Order: sequence, then C-alpha cells, then structure tokens
Amino acid sequence: MSRPNGQAPRHAAHFGGSGQAPHTPQARQRTSGTTRPASRMRPQAAPGRRAGSTGAVGARSALGSTGVSSRTAQATRRAGSGNVRKRGKQGRASALPLVIGGIVAAAAVIGLVVLLVIPRLTGSASSDGDKQQITAGQVVEVTIPDGSGASAIAQALYDAGVIESKSDFLNQVRRTNSELGLKSGTYSLVTGDSLDNIIQLLSRGPNSTAATLTIPEGFTVAKVASAVESQFGISAEDFTAQAKASNYVADYPFLAAAKNDSLEGYLFPKTYDFSGKDVTSDLVIRTMLSQWQTEMAGIDFDAAIASLKSRFQMDFTQEDILTVASIVERETNSDDDRATVASVFYNRLAVGMPLQSDATTAYYKGGDFSAADLKDDNEWNTYTRTGLTPTPICSPGLASIQAACNPEDTSYYYFFISGDYHAFSETYEQHQQAIDARPQ
Repeated sequence: MSRPNGQAPRHAAHFGGSGQAPHTPQARQRTSGTTRPASRMRPQAAPGRRAGSTGAVGARSALGSTGVSSRTAQATRRAGSGNVRKRGKQGRASALPLVIGGIVAAAAVIGLVVLLVIPRLTGSASSDGDKQQITAGQVVEVTIPDGSGASAIAQALYDAGVIESKSDFLNQVRRTNSELGLKSGTYSLVTGDSLDNIIQLLSRGPNSTAATLTIPEGFTVAKVASAVESQFGISAEDFTAQAKASNYVADYPFLAAAKNDSLEGYLFPKTYDFSGKDVTSDLVIRTMLSQWQTEMAGIDFDAAIASLKSRFQMDFTQEDILTVASIVERETNSDDDRATVASVFYNRLAVGMPLQSDATTAYYKGGDFSAADLKDDNEWNTYTRTGLTPTPICSPGLASIQAACNPEDTSYYYFFISGDYHAFSETYEQHQQAIDARPQ
C-alpha cells in the first residue's frame, strides 16, 4: 500500500456630621418661670380665693392694702401674651439653621454617592486622569486574563496604548450591552482603532497566534516537540525528554497501557491557546493529555474490543486500537476512506498477512525513505514483520480512532490511494490493475 508521505494539516447622618445643633443665642434666665416684670407680679391668693381672680373686689396684696385693677390685669395678660408670641418666633428662628444645614448635608451625601458609589457599581472610570495621548496605527498584543470584567479589560487596553480613555470605552460597552460577550485571550489590536471595532474583536474571541499551538492530525511526539520549540522557544530535546508516560501515569491512568514509556498517540491534535500562561513542556503535555481524555470520553473502547474479537477472532487492547488508528491516519487523506482502510488492516491481521504500510517505515526513518529501507528488517517495518508496530506511529484524530473502533465490513486486502484517486481490492491482481488504471 502506498500514499504520498506528506499530509497537509487539517484543520469579560447626624446633622453636620458632629452630632451638635448649630449655635444660637442663649435665652435670658428668668427668676420666676413667668414673663411678667417683677413690679407687676400677682400676689398670692388668700385662702379660699382662686389665684388670679379678677372679680369686682380686687384681691389684696400680701401687705393687705394694694388691689389689682381689671385694666392692670388685662395689661398684664397682654404683656404675657406678647412674650409667648415672641418665644414662638425665636423657636422658628432657631430651627432655620437646622433646616438649611440638613439640606446641605443631604446634598453632600448625594454628591458622594454620585462620585464614589455609582462608578464602582457600574464599573465606569473617573474622567480625571483618564485621557492619554496614544500613537495610532501600531499593532500590539494584549492578553485579557480569564475572568476579567469590563473595567479590567479597559485597564489592559489603556496600559497597552490601544485606547485613549477608559471611561469612553466603558461607556461604549454599556451602550452596546457588550460586557457579558467580551472574551479573554490574546489579541492583536491596532492602537487608536474605533471603540466599536475593538469591542467587536473582543466579542469574537482571541485573534492572536502568539500564544497558540496548532498540532495537526498525524503529528508524532518529535514533530510536536519541534512545533513547541518553534512557537515557544522550548528546546525540542527537553520536550521529548519530558514526554514519558511514566511521568504522567499517576494523573492519567489510561497511560498504564502505553508501551515503551511512550506518549505516541496520546498528544491529541488540536489548536491550543496558552495565553497569559507560563508555557513549559509539562504544561503543554498535560494540556494535550487532558484533551485526549476529554475526547475519548465518548469512545467505548470495551465495546469496540468485544466487537473486534467477535468479527476477527482476535484479542485487541485499547493500545492496539490506537495503533491501528495511527496507521489509518497516516495512510488516508479523506474521512470517507478511514473505516474502509481500517477494514483492510484488520482483515490482514486476521489472516496473518503483514500490513505492508509505508507509513510505519516513514515513522522509523523520521521522514522520507527508499525502496531499500523497506527491506531493512526492524520492528517498525510492516513489510518484513507481521502484527502491529510496538507503539502508535502518530497522534490520530478522532475520526481515525472511531474508524479503528468500528471498521467497515469488507473483504478487501489491498488499497491504493494517490491524491483524489483511491481503489480497494480483494486480490493482488485486482490491486495491480487498480494501480495501472490510475490517472497519469
């Protein structure tokens, strides 16, 4: 079976505050509790007489001679009545500063709420010191950490020189009701761009590739290491030294079945975003193993193993299925062919035929190989050896794994794939005819 070796990658109060009333003049001390002048104080009533009576016979004084006339009594009452009214005016005059002070205090409290409390509740920024001069037209990288709200995003954009004013940005976010749609991640932004454009970019999600790592289907551990070195400057040698199953089996029990202490087949192909993180070999490996675990949650390997045993009368392990999937990944270029190609390999395994996959020799050689290499007997050469290779030969995608779990039911033992041309055959003669019939 043959196929071009290369495969194109697919692909957030008290008044005044003191507790004291305002100062008012003290009232004059009075000696009797009345407001009558001392010279007109009414004498004490005689026993049996009602005090303060103004009958025809005037009451006598304590000296027994001086009477109080009704005119005098009326004048006295008028004087007392006048003093009572005077006290009423003084009471209202004393209350006036309290009323004015209360209004001033209320206004002060309202002002504090407007200046301090409301901006904190709404996330708006004060205009004082909010403006800055920026150089427009420059492309900058800005990382928005996970969980950032609008205020934190505004600060990040302001610090990076993308926006002139935090408050203007926040006001536009509120006007467009966009706060809940702003996403974290790393962005390539143009300084001085319109607020609407910036908000739209933040709503669509990260657009920078500065912190992303893309691993296509079919990458080996060595190729992953090279990609990590190219993207993050981490030594490929350090990465491959770290990429051992024994380093991670305690946290990822599925690695207990891994052979040769290899993570081959388990670094799941995907685009990863490491924005805002300190990228290390360990972080990349753990992220990819976690993704493999997540993707495999929908695969019932036990059911697949039982089905394969029933169909081909052979015992398979999860590692075996992953190995078949990895060879399928390297031998096909179309999802439509995967289950059919998988059936060819299982049919050959069932009758003891060598798989004769060029891809396994390419893995052993690390790339291109010659016709002579196909005669070099080694455990990766499926022309000279029967059975599966010691480990998977790459990290297969989900489609290839599904095909290996449930291959098509066929009688094919041969296939030929070249570009858009593919042919499946039951006999070697048919296979040769298919090769001869390929478009030139």
